[in-house]
Amino acid sequence: MTLESLPIASLPEMAEIWQQTLNWQPTDQQQKQFQQLYELIVEGNRQLNLTRITEPEEFWEKHLWDSLRGIAPKQQFISSLSAGISVIDIGTGAGFPGLPISIIFPNSQITLLDSTRKKINFIDSILSNLSLTNTKTLVGRAEEIGQENKHRQRYDLALIRAVGTASSCAEYSLPLVKQGGLAVIYRGTWTQEESQSLKNAANQLGGVIELIEEFTTPFTNSIRHCIYLRKVVNTPIQFPRAVGIPSQKPL
Repeated sequence: MTLESLPIASLPEMAEIWQQTLNWQPTDQQQKQFQQLYELIVEGNRQLNLTRITEPEEFWEKHLWDSLRGIAPKQQFISSLSAGISVIDIGTGAGFPGLPISIIFPNSQITLLDSTRKKINFIDSILSNLSLTNTKTLVGRAEEIGQENKHRQRYDLALIRAVGTASSCAEYSLPLVKQGGLAVIYRGTWTQEESQSLKNAANQLGGVIELIEEFTTPFTNSIRHCIYLRKVVNTPIQFPRAVGIPSQKPL
């Protein structure tokens, strides 16, 4: 038996932890889709090196739970997601946090943005396998997409995880968000210095820091942070700046 032919393990269900931490549990159908997603990611990882996180419990915690935990404090957005809003996941990589949110909120329209064509092609195959008709993909850089009329200030919710400094994340995300909408930056550690630099950046981009939440993951007790930026006025037209500049010269 080769490594490729070995069966893929089952994800833990963790109904109690879902309930305790998110006041929610996946349906049987959603649990089945999570398992299918896991199997497709593990299989695709053998060719594409999508993620180092492939063990069942680690995948559950760092991809599924973490993705959904990021929207948990904003109850009004959970209600809106259920009813149907527009969401963009910037730098989606292997599809997180966007794919779990797509599974849970079929009435919302999810756009998964990444600059790597191979990753987007793989995600397209996942969308087909899971019949996620509420989700589409987009190849491009956030700096360019944010200047296109069909995307600029068109989304109710922008999600961005593990992509550059917080200030650059704000510059990638806030131009895409409608006035009144929200950008969520997923982070590990967080410092007071980062809060100040992000406050300055958000102010230039038409946003304010609405909440910085610290929490721990349920298995490994790792410290995580999510930063919630509210779009209060339209982003000035000079933002986002040209490709590479937000990361090289953060606001």
